[in-house]
Amino acid sequence: MINTQNQKAGDNSQQFQATQMIVNVGIDEKRAREIYQEMNLQLRKDYSDEAIDIAISRVSEFEGKLMSKMEEVEGALDIFADPSFQLLLVEAQKTAAATERPADYDLLSELLIHRFKAGENRITRAGINRAVEIVDEISDDALLGITIYHTVTSILPATNDVHQGLNILENLFSKIFYCDLPTGNEWLDHLEILNTIRINNFMALNKLETIYSHTLSEYMDSGISKTSANFDEAQKIIQENNIPSNILVEHALNSDFVRVAVSKKDINTLCIIHNNGIISQNTPFSVDQKNAVEKLYQLYDQDPETKQKNCSTFMNEWDKRPNLKKLRDWWDNMDVNFTLTSVGSVLAHSNLQRCESKVPNLKA
Repeated sequence: MINTQNQKAGDNSQQFQATQMIVNVGIDEKRAREIYQEMNLQLRKDYSDEAIDIAISRVSEFEGKLMSKMEEVEGALDIFADPSFQLLLVEAQKTAAATERPADYDLLSELLIHRFKAGENRITRAGINRAVEIVDEISDDALLGITIYHTVTSILPATNDVHQGLNILENLFSKIFYCDLPTGNEWLDHLEILNTIRINNFMALNKLETIYSHTLSEYMDSGISKTSANFDEAQKIIQENNIPSNILVEHALNSDFVRVAVSKKDINTLCIIHNNGIISQNTPFSVDQKNAVEKLYQLYDQDPETKQKNCSTFMNEWDKRPNLKKLRDWWDNMDVNFTLTSVGSVLAHSNLQRCESKVPNLKA
């Protein structure tokens, strides 16, 4: 706010004076909390004298969770000025008032963050709107079930190191397993009623080994045999293109083979680090060097038996980690195949981010 300024003018001149000028710099936390309370006023008339204190307490706790998360995301508070968000906020407050689970306040907060990040994507927004309405209806084990399904089918470790990737998944599932895993089929019926899953009675659910042998196939690809002519050819390619020799590493699942140390999807981001002891300088790979790395992949052994042995070794390593073993035992004993709806996806991902904040945002 800029205060009034005195102004004088000479004869026959015109004066233009603003008595008050408002400079809009967006929504700050103070104004966001005011809007939150303004929306909350609409709800208070819906509760009896006996229920109002409990409702206010729950909505207040939700406010604290929401604001702390919103402040962490740049520009997120500005969405409080959006009429459609304000309507969703009222629904979230209703759900918060109705739930007795404190964890639901975090879940609702994650959903509203997703609403900000969804922008103009109406499909995602529709899923979020419905998810907010059912947070207080979904059971703990059902929510855990769809969170596990979403994690298995959508989340992968961002490393090409086999053991590091397994350790990342082990750590992730240790955080996800916050209650007993669901058993029987009642939780699936419950999810179907809430329109979070679609049951497929015509196809069996893929076993965990089948899923990860596809999504983490680079871990299990055969690589290049150390005693083969292709190994000699690989060394030649590396030398001729001045590529660091550590581009090839011993295969973690078969010591008789080597494999490329980087994933195919990361080839375009490769660079050589020069360090003279004082400063480090990164030099991006040239086009020829990138093409040379592609050729290394083309030298991989294509024997299906070798890859299958790697798959078996990978799953043996998998079972050495208690949470991954627990996941496999549970998953492979499920006798119902299903997929997540848009509502189920945003609900599962929001719960996943509640468990592990480092998980990437849901792709719209």
